[in-house]
Amino acid sequence: MGYTSRRRRRPNEYASRAAHGHIIKDADVQAFLAKCDLPKRSRDISLEGPQFVAYKPLKENPIQYIIAVDGGYNEVPVQVEFPSATVCFFQIGALIFSVKDLQCLDEKSFIDPDDMARLKQIQRLKLILPIRNVGMKDSTLTDSVRKAIYEFFQKSTENEDLISTLKWFIFQEYAKTVEKWILSSCPACHKSSVVLSRNRMTKDYTFECTHCGGQIYLTDVFRLHEAIDDEMGAGGIPGYVTTTIEQLILVHLIRLILKIKPALLNQVLFVKDGPLAFFGQTANMHKPMRELVGYLFENHNLYLAGLEKSGPFVEHADEIADRLENGSVLILDNDYIYKYILPGKADPSNPYGRTTYYGNKLIFKTIHEGVYIVSVPTQEIISYPKESDLRNLNTILTNIELLKCDMYDNSLLPVALANKLVSLANHPSSRILQKFAKNSLGS
Repeated sequence: MGYTSRRRRRPNEYASRAAHGHIIKDADVQAFLAKCDLPKRSRDISLEGPQFVAYKPLKENPIQYIIAVDGGYNEVPVQVEFPSATVCFFQIGALIFSVKDLQCLDEKSFIDPDDMARLKQIQRLKLILPIRNVGMKDSTLTDSVRKAIYEFFQKSTENEDLISTLKWFIFQEYAKTVEKWILSSCPACHKSSVVLSRNRMTKDYTFECTHCGGQIYLTDVFRLHEAIDDEMGAGGIPGYVTTTIEQLILVHLIRLILKIKPALLNQVLFVKDGPLAFFGQTANMHKPMRELVGYLFENHNLYLAGLEKSGPFVEHADEIADRLENGSVLILDNDYIYKYILPGKADPSNPYGRTTYYGNKLIFKTIHEGVYIVSVPTQEIISYPKESDLRNLNTILTNIELLKCDMYDNSLLPVALANKLVSLANHPSSRILQKFAKNSLGS
């Protein structure tokens, strides 16, 4: 890594243009590359086997409403010169519309703006986090991020705050209440395995560390403090924050429906942008999510789908798309995933996604030739899922086909609309947010 001129009195030091020769000639480097495999091309992939199931579109669609959740974030520098400083703006939204409104639009030659407005009933939630060299007064970067997330969850939405939903979710208050949660580490003293007792939680949703007496927020269960370094910054957490909040909004909406009219769960399809999983520091959230899924399947119902727009699974589906029949479903099991999509060796005792996912994946090619990577929730970790393991599969796929969108390749209307309404573009959003943040901070 070269030197940078801070005061522009001396030139920058740039990387060498000839140093690559030492890497190319290194025997260890050559030996390592010789042992590696590239992703399989279409001609090397066998599609023979039991993974295919027939797609049967439903004549009577039980789904009346679609709820899609999506989020976006943008890191902006609020001080470019040394010492540089960065903050991150988040915007997450839940979009709801009726299937009836969508079908009415499909029958019209021209779309009236008032009709289109019905498909844009969205509630946006905003969050700002310090990322580098910024913090609340008299607080470290880590504590500033923790407090910002805690205060965000305390805000009310639909007359209920998200933090009460987090408590309901973590301690499984919808069923047989769990009385404690084991926090992997205290954000103050860093001691491991801190017990968070439900009956010792304050009315402000905080706990006292059993080791040091320090204050612990309920939102610390996300473990984001473990991925922040006060000196290097919090640049590794925005993606985890976004996908965690998206899924907690889904949980929040499910909780509201259970509270107001549980029968609505038989009429609502929830669509999440991205797979049904929690990643990185927040991966432990997949356990209570799987518990909630199991409870809903046993006592009510759940229509939920995760749709991926990028990544190795999407690239693989694109590679084999021409070999798939229209109206076909390829359920992805352990053997197929590790043989054709991801590097590694299939291990029945170590299913794909066992520490992150609360569902299983499939490739769906619609009758109209759209190709989608779909995650469907399951009650348990399954290495070799069958059609019977994927509850409400045909209903979910029927509505995915119904929601096709021609604006982008293999896109769905609710996901495309939600992304348009909450995503933050680099231009002009980034520049505008940068000026806003700089003026607000007085820099």
